[in-house]
Amino acid sequence: MAARLAVMGHRVLVVDRAVFPRDKPCSEYLSPAAVAELERLGVVADLEAAGAAPLLGTRVFGARGAQLTGSFDQVAYPRPRARGLAVARRILDARLVQAARAAGAEVREATVVEDLLYQDGAVAGAVLRDARGQRSALHARLVVGADGLRSVVARRIGRRRHGSPSRLAFVAHVADVAGLDGHAEMHVGPEGYVGLNRIWAGGGEGGKAGSGLAEVPYLPPGFPPSCPPAFTGAATVANVALVVPARLASQARGRVNQFFFQQLDRLPGVAGRARADCMVRPVLVTGPFAAWSGRIVTNGALLIGDAAEFFDPFTGEGIYSALKGAGLAADVVHRALVSGSGIVPAWQLEPYRLARRSAFLGKWAIERLVGYGMLLPALFDRAVHRLEARGMSHTFVGVTADILPARAVLNPWFLARMVL
Repeated sequence: MAARLAVMGHRVLVVDRAVFPRDKPCSEYLSPAAVAELERLGVVADLEAAGAAPLLGTRVFGARGAQLTGSFDQVAYPRPRARGLAVARRILDARLVQAARAAGAEVREATVVEDLLYQDGAVAGAVLRDARGQRSALHARLVVGADGLRSVVARRIGRRRHGSPSRLAFVAHVADVAGLDGHAEMHVGPEGYVGLNRIWAGGGEGGKAGSGLAEVPYLPPGFPPSCPPAFTGAATVANVALVVPARLASQARGRVNQFFFQQLDRLPGVAGRARADCMVRPVLVTGPFAAWSGRIVTNGALLIGDAAEFFDPFTGEGIYSALKGAGLAADVVHRALVSGSGIVPAWQLEPYRLARRSAFLGKWAIERLVGYGMLLPALFDRAVHRLEARGMSHTFVGVTADILPARAVLNPWFLARMVL
């Protein structure tokens, strides 16, 4: 969003508590539609040069043995691309910071938003704290909360809620996970699920000349020698994500790595494929999920990405939703900023809320359909089996990957054939 607004001629400041590049727990899955959004920013070639892996589609494995495969190139619809990409957020986010700066935005790293400023009941800026602990008040016509699942901006403008199912994710990077062929895998168990996603294809240029990234080759020099084959530059790295109910996640306290690999071994389709001695990035934890903001626009502020709404990462739509939502917001914000000179009123931001609802309502319904369906293993397996047996799996994955409109699944004919 910063890049888009800066290109439009606006003065934009981005503040982030992180220093880039940095790691972030995420499925690191970019659907073809998400890649198309990134192509508009001109960053895709650099991501591919840095080792981003091509993403061909998704396989889903039910708790009772059913499975389906959906491939992007089999979706009968005009596609933005035939493939997606899978790339570490350490690489992706660093490149997006570069894009924002190149567009003319100022980016302050290691800077925290502590609170919001107000004027006559409207948001009028933010209180910032830098790495030295010094505070400053920054006045702005508009504050955009793009600060994620635990958004400070969302909490300040009100109505931030958490619901069910309450799940947490444990995410690691593991080298040489057996059996991955370019399709992301989702393995559903009796308590949660595991996602496998190849994010490093090997052979990328990393930090070499021409990659455009201040990034070293993905696997570190101390690559575990006990993990066969020894790293020769052609190894692969997978994102391994375990998502479990909050009550089960409490058992990980003080023993995160042990808990993580024990849970992986409980799923037949995952057991033995991701080895602890091949882990190249420690387990990171995020959640709980199912959070949303009842107010995403107010006088002087709006929310995008996970700060606005987040349900469950199973369908892998988080990055696309954030990018798409940023585009919707940027267009509305641009019109509001050029039409006046003071704090942007909520009524001028209302078109963003309506556009977001129109763009994502169907996706929200499908997220919940899948998220709650996993709580009923027999029904979930039946649906997975029917989708594959009746040649509907490509359509289903096409919808979850933002290639097809939600109505391709959310119609009586498709839903009936999926379960009957």
